[in-house]
Amino acid sequence: MTILLATLAGILGLAVGSFLNVVVWRIPQGTSVVSPPSACPNCAHPIRARDNVPVLSWLVLRARCRDCAAPISARYPLVEAATGVAFAGITLLLLVPFGAASSIIPTTTPVTTAAAADPTSPFVLPALLYLAAISIALALIDIDTHTLPNRIVFPAYPVTVVLLAVASLVGNDWGDLLRAAIGGVALFAFYLALVLVYPSGMGLGDVKLAGVLGLYLGYLGWPALIVGAFSAFVLGGLYAIALLATRRVSRSGGIPFGPWMLAGAWVGILGGTPIAHSYLVLVGLE
Repeated sequence: MTILLATLAGILGLAVGSFLNVVVWRIPQGTSVVSPPSACPNCAHPIRARDNVPVLSWLVLRARCRDCAAPISARYPLVEAATGVAFAGITLLLLVPFGAASSIIPTTTPVTTAAAADPTSPFVLPALLYLAAISIALALIDIDTHTLPNRIVFPAYPVTVVLLAVASLVGNDWGDLLRAAIGGVALFAFYLALVLVYPSGMGLGDVKLAGVLGLYLGYLGWPALIVGAFSAFVLGGLYAIALLATRRVSRSGGIPFGPWMLAGAWVGILGGTPIAHSYLVLVGLE
């Protein structure tokens, strides 16, 4: 049953990934993501249904448009495949005994058993799959345009609150939701303070995204919140150092921080508890 659910989640992820390609292309342009139907950007011919099967169509068409033979970027199937793998992987982590899964179980105490041992844990799955989808879209858009569109970030607030509230309702544990609210406010305030102190360091888009990530990290526990927030700066800093060392960017040049915020959040989600525990052991506090 677990393998079946993960397979279904992966198939859903492939379809969602196909839609994310549309989102990443159209939202920065300010156009609708549902109309008109997808078309070749070179010849404008509408894409046939049989040519819109995730990953497979790109392979069958040999990465070229059926009508004008223009090349189709490999990014399209990669986004679809990455989303499918992410959906399947998150599902497995929730349902299969695995050490990292302990961090994505809403609980106030360290958990070492399988996710499936906690009857409330599977109900966090829709919220995490939604976060995975918008993480991919926002990361790509920020890389392309250095912006985090309000059209994605603002709706994420009510959607996240609803999905997490449903998980708390089913699990009959409203403490997790309260912690999510605290986490969202705390991370939003932290990033806002950074922008006010050093305006050129990051943008308001990062501040808005911080609130959404804080909701997730807070819901999953204080270790997830602390590790997730800290990891963003570690990963982003290492990337910046690598760029400086290879002279691919100057000291005054900026890099999009949104992808590192998202990557750091997933470090907190998937490994917050064991990472925090290992650190406390290392410094002799546990």
